Amino acid sequence: MGTETATAVTSGADPAGAGEIITVDMLIVGAGPAGLFGAYYAGFRGMQVALMDSLPEPGGQVTAMYPEKMIYDVAGFPGIRGRELVDALVKQAAAFSPTYLLDHQAAEITHTDDGVLVTSARGLRVLAKTIIITGGLGTFTPRPLPTGSEYLGRGLVYFVPKLDVYTDLDVLVVGGGDSAFDWALALEPLARSVTLVHRRDRFRAHEHTVSRVLSSKIEVLTFTEVAAITGDDTIASVELEHSKTGDRHVRPARGVVAALGFTADLGPLTRWGLTIDKRHIVVDSTMHTGVERIFAAGDITEYPGKVRLIATGFGEVATAVNNAAPTVDPSAKVFPGHSSDNG
Repeated sequence: MGTETATAVTSGADPAGAGEIITVDMLIVGAGPAGLFGAYYAGFRGMQVALMDSLPEPGGQVTAMYPEKMIYDVAGFPGIRGRELVDALVKQAAAFSPTYLLDHQAAEITHTDDGVLVTSARGLRVLAKTIIITGGLGTFTPRPLPTGSEYLGRGLVYFVPKLDVYTDLDVLVVGGGDSAFDWALALEPLARSVTLVHRRDRFRAHEHTVSRVLSSKIEVLTFTEVAAITGDDTIASVELEHSKTGDRHVRPARGVVAALGFTADLGPLTRWGLTIDKRHIVVDSTMHTGVERIFAAGDITEYPGKVRLIATGFGEVATAVNNAAPTVDPSAKVFPGHSSDNG
């Protein structure tokens, strides 16, 4: 999703002598909407930027959880799908050729005379003059199905990057929250059949969304769980069990979407010396964390009056980039000037 625009950055010798490292002006940890806009804005300020994210695609929670869902509170768009917003942000940032370091979780940091050395969980090392953390909820992992994990990527998924791969297929969606109901509604026009199963008869999804599903062609099975998944290279069928009666039945399914929610935590960021308040990073009005060279923006931050919206994340990351600029170039001013004056 847009990562073809990434370019290699200059590598230099590792100060520790153990290999080479990627050297940039700014490392943005988290490639969600705030991080992507931050990459554009840092490029606009003349910085060389890399984005590091534990997910395999840019877009953060939007890509992982609701790429097909409409978003109505982004300035300038009466309504825009999640994936379309991410695509537009990637395209906007591409003007300055940021480097995407995807599928890499930022793990350890070392402060050096030249900046901050960040090592990913897979051993990739990046030396940056400044860092902006835009990690959303932090590292989040899907709650797995109790069975069938061997089919992950072979019919079993936790989120749906592209809907059209389910055209004319029988699809089973598992869960009772907003994601499950949103996926079911999005898949209904394309799939041969959509069945939604939930282990209870009460749903966490928005009442209006539940009403839309119940009035659609989607089959909803309550007090039902996935007992087994079968197939050769890919999923061919699922065995469902009624949690009250114990009755089981098998039905065809080529795709299973397990929308059981995610667990999230700050992971290694808790070891970076940051001030943490209820899983959020405390920042001041400049978005500085109190740790030298490290700023933060977006949902991951905390300060009096904090509002967690994509819209506010855009403003926060612009504030962070501009206040970080003098850290990269001491002659730089915080105020960037107006983009209309710079073409």
